Amino acid sequence: MPRQQTRYLCQSCGHASPRWLGKCPECEGWSTFVEEAVPRAEPARRVPGAGAAAAPITAVAVRAEPRIVTGIAELDRVLGGGIVPGSVVLVGGDPGIGKSTLMTQMAVALCTAAGACRRTVLFASGEESAHQLRLRAERLGALPDTLLVVTESDMDAILGHVAATGADAVVVDSIQTTRNAALESAPGTVSQIRDCAAALARAAKAGGPPIFLVGHVTKEGALAGPKVLEHMVDTVLYFEGDRHQAYRILRAAKNRFGSTDEIGLFEMGEGGLAEVQNPSVALLSERATDASGSAVAATVEGTRPLLVEVQALVSRSPLANPRRSSTGIDYNRVNMLLAVLEKRVGLRLADQDVFVNVAGGVRLVEPAADLALAVAVASNFRDQAVHPTTVMVGEVGLSGEVRAVAQVEKRLREAARLGFTRALIGRGNARGLAPVAPRGLVGLEVVPVSSVNDALAHGLLPARPAHGAPRRRAGEE
Repeated sequence: MPRQQTRYLCQSCGHASPRWLGKCPECEGWSTFVEEAVPRAEPARRVPGAGAAAAPITAVAVRAEPRIVTGIAELDRVLGGGIVPGSVVLVGGDPGIGKSTLMTQMAVALCTAAGACRRTVLFASGEESAHQLRLRAERLGALPDTLLVVTESDMDAILGHVAATGADAVVVDSIQTTRNAALESAPGTVSQIRDCAAALARAAKAGGPPIFLVGHVTKEGALAGPKVLEHMVDTVLYFEGDRHQAYRILRAAKNRFGSTDEIGLFEMGEGGLAEVQNPSVALLSERATDASGSAVAATVEGTRPLLVEVQALVSRSPLANPRRSSTGIDYNRVNMLLAVLEKRVGLRLADQDVFVNVAGGVRLVEPAADLALAVAVASNFRDQAVHPTTVMVGEVGLSGEVRAVAQVEKRLREAARLGFTRALIGRGNARGLAPVAPRGLVGLEVVPVSSVNDALAHGLLPARPAHGAPRRRAGEE
């Protein structure tokens, strides 16, 4: 009998090697290679002319994709309007962030919908017992009889339950615990994840129900397993946030049936995840209006305008190399804006520790928050508070100029709705806003600024005197 051949696979990227390597040449990960048996496969014979015939794209039939509304508005928003039948959705996030809770709430909502919208959901868990699943459902306040649970990790058994129950939706928690008995490797390895995901995707595409896969993430925050896993599914959702804070953000990294710019905001409580209908109000509810180092930025996530608080703390450093820390905003972007403030504004930040934070656990990716960040840093450095009802919108260039951003009218309408009275925007935006300013912007004074210096002159309150003397601005040239 011939000896079983083996190979070494990187558990991060799937790179194969005939021998063990300490460092993966593809993803440069350390100690990621695991020995696996090479599956024996019969060579497939290709028959000329077999398969579907090529056809003009104009002859392809167009049909509307009906969506299944989950009843959770924030989840439906991120999915693009609901669940597409036959789709495969991968949900990832840190341990304890609430992935299983969100999937259970979705299953309960589908099972308790009114009338013909009521669905049957199969929840297959390889990590928790049926007793634990029931306890979570009781905590969420509902035990529908159309929510079917099974504790199973074998792929063939799960597919058998899907066919036997005729479920309208399936949740597999998690893909890392699911295994194919035909493979000799352990659950969670590259071969198992790839094979099990492919089997579930084939079942969904062949007229089966939509399938939700819960996935683990690595310490870097990426989905564990081979990158091909994200290519095999239709939608990839990341559940973000600090597990020690109440707010959770659901973000789409890939969506074949909708936009990847939308976000959903939830608040974790004793009764599960509650939707945050007005995220701007929630994110600004604890803002200190009289403290320096705090500015409000008007951002847009997909179609939703969002007002967030950008905080900065600047303190003289006792170290030879001052510390730079950034939470919720790109670290390199922060360093660039600090260099602009030092070169163009004259703030001596080279010997200062700078800490930047976006309140509420929100992660900002668009440059429209540059102006608020620059003003927040200068505010704390000078110890001058920002005008409490001023919102800021603008991208900052390397020359210190404030550049125009997209959808400024939508941002300003949200600010006016929340009671802000002043808005600092780039002059380019102000010229385009003039014809439409009266619509929905009543009570909001729009102040065009051309540079960061202009923004500081209009946005900062006068320094409060200490002991009857003007406050000294140490380190400012």
